[in-house]
Amino acid sequence: MEISFKDRKLKKLHEDGLALKRKYGDLQAQRIVQRINELLSAESLFDISKLPQARLHLLKGDFKKCFALDIKHPYRIIITYLNGDPSDLKSITQVKIIEIIDYH
Repeated sequence: MEISFKDRKLKKLHEDGLALKRKYGDLQAQRIVQRINELLSAESLFDISKLPQARLHLLKGDFKKCFALDIKHPYRIIITYLNGDPSDLKSITQVKIIEIIDYH
């Protein structure tokens, strides 16, 4: 699957493991990297939907047209799809990481 980032700041944060640990802590940083690696190795979003620990779910409201992936409670990785149809997860092969937040 192809992954892009909302902005350079978010991409740089992902590439700098130390900065990621400083911002989110060791365990969260490990889980963030794990989820992104899972996205990279998947052929489509359908593959991610089969991972129970990721708990992929479609969002509503302010994050309409976005999905969330669990990291460690309460944080989520918010992604949006760049191709395909959300009703057919096999058709989604390009995503953009929007945020890593606690939206609760």
